[in-house]
Amino acid sequence: MPKEQSSYSVLRNFSRRDEPKFGAFPRVNAVDLSGMLGFKEQKKVRYGVVGLGNVSQEPLIPGVEHTGNSEITAIVTSHPLKAFELELKYNTCKTYPYEQFQEMIDSRLVDAIYLATPNWRHAEFAVPALEAGIHVLLEKPMEINSARCEAILNAQKRSNAKLMIAYRLHSEPATLHALERVRSGELGHVHLFSSVFSQRVTQDDHRVVHGDALGPLFEMSFYPINGVRRLFGDEPIEAFGAATRHSDSGLGDLDDTVSVILRFPGERLAQFTVSYYGNPHNAYTILGTKAVLEVNPGYIWSKPMEHFWTEGTKEKDESFKNVDHFGIEMKYFSECILEERDPEPDGYEGLADVRVVEAILRSQKSCTFEKIDAVVHPHRVDPSQAHKLSPVKTRKW
Repeated sequence: MPKEQSSYSVLRNFSRRDEPKFGAFPRVNAVDLSGMLGFKEQKKVRYGVVGLGNVSQEPLIPGVEHTGNSEITAIVTSHPLKAFELELKYNTCKTYPYEQFQEMIDSRLVDAIYLATPNWRHAEFAVPALEAGIHVLLEKPMEINSARCEAILNAQKRSNAKLMIAYRLHSEPATLHALERVRSGELGHVHLFSSVFSQRVTQDDHRVVHGDALGPLFEMSFYPINGVRRLFGDEPIEAFGAATRHSDSGLGDLDDTVSVILRFPGERLAQFTVSYYGNPHNAYTILGTKAVLEVNPGYIWSKPMEHFWTEGTKEKDESFKNVDHFGIEMKYFSECILEERDPEPDGYEGLADVRVVEAILRSQKSCTFEKIDAVVHPHRVDPSQAHKLSPVKTRKW
């Protein structure tokens, strides 16, 4: 093989571009059919998926097809084999290596990108996309520090492109119903939030061996942090964090478990623990003067959520049908693009959570509460953002 010939070009030599391609999802010629029937085809937002980790492959890509207003037209990945397989499955989809990201931006094949690279590479791709007028749906956390978050926000300000942080629970019906119950006063005065989010992660997992700012604090804490900020409708003012490392976890010098206390105005508290060293669990409890509400599961996308309500001696359970978390967030973002509305959660929401994590890290060093540099932003989640799309079968390539 000539040295200058990349594995991408070798694979592409075998893609038989001149022959018909048969994608994973057969299509009717919608343009011709709609014209014959006198219907106008619905406009769709064309997405480039940047990063093919588990989230992109399993729930996101299969979920795009039934949004009705979104489609994938490009994919950026560092894995030539994945690129080759996906190019065959999606006959309208062009693939690029990371080194050709700018080429994809310049190609006019995409209106927006879904950015799911490792956290520490978010600004690297979000900034040039926004500056080129490409809308960005950015996976959480927004970045690994507030300076990089602000660089993304500044790029968005210089552009007419929209930026949304992929807090999928902001469009999830069970999550927003919990918010409605808090705001309605059903629980009385809500003053305490408590949560445990855990999983068992092994030493060979990519989340503990690749990149900067690793561990459960940077992967998992954004769920309870964003959750309590959403439910309290306010910003925390102080944070305290403590971390542990278990010798038999196999994770070396990585903090495998972190516990946090957040202090809010009005004598309200939040406490949560995130861990790579425990039986899988994800739930949160909201304590009010009239009632207690537990949401379990509270964060994951693969199982239906349930509400466990306690009021005095009375108990009530409410189950919710599972939905396509990733399809509904993309559908919502595409609606904002097509209807020229500002999306929620925006970049300020992402920055606010990162500033909380920075205060937690300072607290771990100082062993005392640390002040949080609060972010003032105009948008709060509204229960009307709830969408319902049935879950699709996930596929991993």
